[in-house]
Amino acid sequence: MPELPEVEALREFLDAQLVGKEIARVLPVAISVLKTYDPPLSAVEGAEVTGVARHGKFLDIEAGGLHLLIHLARAGWLQWKDVLPSGLPKPGRGPLALRVALTGGDGFDLTEAGTQKRLAVHLVRAPADVPGVARLGPDPLAPEFDRAAFAALLQGERRQIKGALRDQSLIAGIGNAYSDEILHAARMSPFKPTQNLSEEETTALYEAVRSTLAEAVERSHGLAAGRLKAEKKSGLRVHGRTGEPCPVCGDTIREVSFADSSLQYCPTCQTGGKPLADRRLSRLLK
Repeated sequence: MPELPEVEALREFLDAQLVGKEIARVLPVAISVLKTYDPPLSAVEGAEVTGVARHGKFLDIEAGGLHLLIHLARAGWLQWKDVLPSGLPKPGRGPLALRVALTGGDGFDLTEAGTQKRLAVHLVRAPADVPGVARLGPDPLAPEFDRAAFAALLQGERRQIKGALRDQSLIAGIGNAYSDEILHAARMSPFKPTQNLSEEETTALYEAVRSTLAEAVERSHGLAAGRLKAEKKSGLRVHGRTGEPCPVCGDTIREVSFADSSLQYCPTCQTGGKPLADRRLSRLLK
C-alpha cells in the first residue's frame, strides 16, 4: 500500500507534471472507482490544474476550483504516460481503473491489481467533503507536529502501539509498512500498550516517526512514479523481510500473521529476544 512517503513523492511528481496544464477528460473505467457524482467529472474538462496537494494518503489535484481526490488503497498505483493510448479505454477485467487525459496528449492511468477493488476517486468542491479526509489526524511531518503534540495524541489511548500508529484519525499517512519500520527504529514491540509508554519511550517513538518518514521521503525525492515501488522496498529494514537478518543486530526477522496482513519485527531489537506468538493466540508482550 502506498503510504505517506510514496504519496508525497507522487504529489511532488504530479505537481511538476500537471500544474499549468489543461485537463481534457477524466475517464472512469472500473465501475467501483468513482465515489461521487456531484459535481460530475465533466466539470473539470477544460480546467487548468492549479496545484497538487497531499492529505495523509490522499492525492489532491485542484483544477477549476474543484478537487480530484485519489486514494490508491492497498493495490492501486499511478502510471504516468507522456503519450496516452489513442481511443477510449474499454471496461474489462484488466487493472485500469481511471484515466486522466491532458489536452497535450499526456496524462496518467490509475490501476489496481487484485480482485478487491478499493481504489477511490472523488471530485469535490473542498477536500473535507471526502469523509476519509475530514477525519484525518495531523500530518506527522508538519512543522507543528512536535513531541508535545505527539504525546497529547497518545493521552487516553488504550491499545497496542502498532494499531495506534496506523489509525488515520490519530496520525495521517502511516500504514502497515512504515509502522513496522518506526517500531523497529524505536526498539519497541508492536504489541506494547500505548498507556504503558514511559516519557523516554514516547520521545524515542516520536523521534522514530519523524526520522523514518523524513528519510523515506528524502530517498523518494525526485523519482519518477514508476520507480517509487522499488525504492520503497529497497529502503525497508524489517517490513517484508521475514527470515532475513536484522540490519542492526543480525537476529532473524520474524513475522506475525493476521487474517489480511502481517507485521515484521526483530526479537532482539524489539521484544527482549522473545519471539511473538501469532497475535490471535498470544497475550500481548510489553
